[in-house]
Amino acid sequence: MSLLQKSIRRITTIWLELVTGFLWWGVGNVPLHHVRRFFYRLSGIQIGRGSTIHMGARIYDPRFIQIGDDTIIGERATLDGRRQLPNSRGGITIGNHTDIASEVMIWSSEHNISSPNFAPIEAPVKIGDYVFIGPRAILLPGVTVASGAVIAAGAVVTKDVAANTIVAGVPAKPIGERDPNNLQYRLGRARWFQ
Repeated sequence: MSLLQKSIRRITTIWLELVTGFLWWGVGNVPLHHVRRFFYRLSGIQIGRGSTIHMGARIYDPRFIQIGDDTIIGERATLDGRRQLPNSRGGITIGNHTDIASEVMIWSSEHNISSPNFAPIEAPVKIGDYVFIGPRAILLPGVTVASGAVIAAGAVVTKDVAANTIVAGVPAKPIGERDPNNLQYRLGRARWFQ
């Protein structure tokens, strides 16, 4: 890697750290979701109609985060959209009418613990429509959660979750099925000061 490439990469990293800090400390604590949504969109997050991100969210690299319509992200959620490696496919895509509870962590980047230099691994996380993710669940890089799935509170999702499947545990395993005929709801209006 040339000196110029290293310099550009370092400047980009510093810029993303500044954006992350601004979104977390500045925007994330504004008690009006309309204002937060404006700045999240300005930073590069694609947010659909009627969707909101509640207060205290930690957002990494907003340029690679897409959120569908009528989706709610709970307080203090972590959305990791990082895609820094050459040819990386990291990032997060979230569908429509999806309810993500408080303190959920969605990671698209982690370290390879078997690598001699602790190299990063980046892989996209895809979440379908009408998904419910319970509080403090963790989704790891490369996971796809199909439409209608339910992730129980505190679950650690390391593998794909099939449509309409309910998973729980560490690591998450199927514990039931959801009736796909009942998936026509709207989440409704977000609370103004949340």
